[in-house]
Amino acid sequence: MVCLIILPGASLLAHNFKWTSLLRKMEISVGEAEKRTGKNTVNMQEIYTVYLIETRPVDAVTEGIIPAPDSLWRRYSEFELLRNYLLVTYPFVVVAPLPEKRAEIVWHKLSADNMDPDFVERRRVGLENFLLRLASHPVLCNDKIFYIFLTEADSRLKAMNAAFRVKNPDKRFTELKHYSDELQTVVSQLLRVRARVADRLYGVYKVHGNYGRVFSEWSAIEKEMGDGLQSAGHHMDAYAASVDDILEEEEHYADQLKEYLFYTEALRAVCRKHELTQFELEMAAQDLASKKQQKEELVTGTVRTFSLKGMTSKLFGQETAEQREAKLQVLEQQIEEGEEAVKEKNTESDEFVKTAWLDIEHFKDQKDRDLKEALISYAIMQISRCKKVTRPHRYLKCIEYSACKKGIFCVLLSIPNIS
Repeated sequence: MVCLIILPGASLLAHNFKWTSLLRKMEISVGEAEKRTGKNTVNMQEIYTVYLIETRPVDAVTEGIIPAPDSLWRRYSEFELLRNYLLVTYPFVVVAPLPEKRAEIVWHKLSADNMDPDFVERRRVGLENFLLRLASHPVLCNDKIFYIFLTEADSRLKAMNAAFRVKNPDKRFTELKHYSDELQTVVSQLLRVRARVADRLYGVYKVHGNYGRVFSEWSAIEKEMGDGLQSAGHHMDAYAASVDDILEEEEHYADQLKEYLFYTEALRAVCRKHELTQFELEMAAQDLASKKQQKEELVTGTVRTFSLKGMTSKLFGQETAEQREAKLQVLEQQIEEGEEAVKEKNTESDEFVKTAWLDIEHFKDQKDRDLKEALISYAIMQISRCKKVTRPHRYLKCIEYSACKKGIFCVLLSIPNIS
């Protein structure tokens, strides 16, 4: 059993998996990150971050020679293309996740800025860990596109990824994918706002604990109003302690929102599965069309498109009737099998769409009920808390110290009665 510990640079992970084929051949690292400026697909200026992938042959290192590593720059979006390609090509493999693209839910001392140096460094480490996990996988480490991603700075990966885009996507699933992205954005924003409010609320309540300590110490030196000060101190202590119960109750509603944040990934997984099913159907139909065209060309003796077959026929002469007949029989058998495959893929696609959409409609109904109930309950909780704090007759006048013979000024403290 191998224990995985993610460290900066992920060096321990690489060490533990040296027995796998790709890591036996090369060392892989994401050495640094660099901010760049360029134009995006709509010709608008943008700022983005690129990451330096470095590879070095292991054999040279073991022989005492440390050559300069081969290196190339990749954007985060290219890592996404690689992972999407692997998900489609190896649907039976649990592909390692990428680090978050945006700082979603962060502790109050961490920056949510995507260009923040600390966030970029954490993502660099996460991307290196992602590559090492792929290189350590017994199946994925042998993928040619993955090797090209590490060693060649060309557009082949983008072209490969584009090949998996379906030509006739189902509009409903396209809209569902967009909806899941928007739902994730909205819920993430709600959770981030709630986290900031909780941080500030916690600080405000806990500061009142200092009042309690001061009043308790003050009561020890005051004879006439000592009891009032002591009572005020106790109320302040109770007020400060009440924030824990308040935030614990709020956390219950936050957990309900988080559940639907995670549901968005499940929705996208359904969309990806539909795209894969549709892609397989289109590939089967395309293959069938190609076989039918080959049959037509063989029967008529005309070649519609340029091919190696047409060139060899011109150079070495036409095939004999027996050869054409044999090939025709093979094509007819392939066409028959292709028609059956297209029929099966059609049935599989229709069944998937029917079943998936029924469950999606069930999910939508469930989501509407759950979120409506959670948000209403949260609003009621907030209203109840505000009434409890601000209702005038719930305030307790702890001390009213009028000007006395000693000339001490009037002290008037009104503390919420939270008992």
